[in-house]
Amino acid sequence: MTISDLIQTIEQTFLNMHPAELWAVITGVLYILLAARENIWCWLFGIISSGLSIYVFFISKLYAESILYFYYILAGFYGWYKWSQKTNSTDHLPVSRWKAKDHMLAVFAGVLLSLSLAWVLRQYTDAQMPLIDAHTTIFSFIATYMTAKKILENWLYWIVIDCISIWLYWNRDLYLYSVLMLVYTLMAVYAFQNWKKAMSRENPLSSA
Repeated sequence: MTISDLIQTIEQTFLNMHPAELWAVITGVLYILLAARENIWCWLFGIISSGLSIYVFFISKLYAESILYFYYILAGFYGWYKWSQKTNSTDHLPVSRWKAKDHMLAVFAGVLLSLSLAWVLRQYTDAQMPLIDAHTTIFSFIATYMTAKKILENWLYWIVIDCISIWLYWNRDLYLYSVLMLVYTLMAVYAFQNWKKAMSRENPLSSA
């Protein structure tokens, strides 16, 4: 595909785009921008974006993604609750880190659950790319939980997930979502650095 073909494809995509997809992307960008800055209002925009995305992915036959975005809605309320909590030393939930064993457990459980979900999708649905869809879905569950708990490494998980999602969505002709995932990837890099600095300010020993 040449550059001119790509530009023409993007222009045509905008013309044919369902309004739900456009607004899902706009609110999704607002979510990641606010989350990178530890702004609690990110969860409101995340909930709105997720609600719109459920419909978009369902009609695109990415059923696991639809399930994932329903989970995002629930996680949005949980994240709002967790981020509003206060500790003895701060008026908000501080950034923290997981130990190596926590990540090993998360990856092991994620792979096992992903393979199980992929089998279900193959057996009982007409889902496209069930294996990739299942892995991005399950690990997004894990990464979202980590975000709600303000675990620093959640952004490293998101970088990998978003990079894979760029290809997945492009393959399903969801070009704007592919662009959104590219923005998410870049913002995840920024957010990781920003959260790491915040953790250093709040607890220098924990960021060592």
